[in-house]
Amino acid sequence: MGDSQYSFSLTTFSPTGKLVQIEHALTAVGSGQTSLGIKAANGVVIATEKKLPSILVDETSVQKIQLMTTNIGVVYSGMGPDSRVLVRKSRKQAQQYFRLYKEPIPVTQLVRETAAVMQEFTQSGGVRPFGVSLLVAGYDDNGPQLYQVDPSGSYFSWKASAMGKNVSNAKTFLEKRYTDDMELDDAVHTAILTLKEGFQGQISGKNIEIGIVGADRKFRYYIEAVAYVLWLN
Repeated sequence: MGDSQYSFSLTTFSPTGKLVQIEHALTAVGSGQTSLGIKAANGVVIATEKKLPSILVDETSVQKIQLMTTNIGVVYSGMGPDSRVLVRKSRKQAQQYFRLYKEPIPVTQLVRETAAVMQEFTQSGGVRPFGVSLLVAGYDDNGPQLYQVDPSGSYFSWKASAMGKNVSNAKTFLEKRYTDDMELDDAVHTAILTLKEGFQGQISGKNIEIGIVGADRKFRYYIEAVAYVLWLN
């Protein structure tokens, strides 16, 4: 039977040393819509597909890119409700830090706290792992930063990364296009081109989301990218 007999127990290792439920959570992430992030020399961009389940859904009510603090944003691939729980917990942690120290929480520390919550759900009874991976983009005293956090609670700093459907092609495209001296505008263009590479149907400003944070340390939705998307088509 192999690892399959252990797939219903979160807290029991299989003979090969795996927690199979975490692999199932990664499968949920892999079936989600493509999201990606690129760290430029002067900022960070995150972008994602936003395909609605029906044309009757109001697209303004669906947001995949969320604000954690004024200088930190996040995008997810996987299960949306799980991401909302993590974003809410992370916002609370950021506010607690601000009330205590009177300054914004460093990006690395917020990522570490979020990853700790996800890791806790891999060794507790009566819960399941979060079926979501996060890309966290921020700018603090250490400059622009991009982190990916996975359901296991592991996190790494990336120059550029992708997750969700078509992740292999997206990462291959990013590896070819990425340069260390890339400016933020170039990173936005590269992000859109990467999404377009595996996009099914007509890409437009309504079915993608883009967020950026630059040296001003203000994370914002990048509305100007819509014009570039339309120009590409």
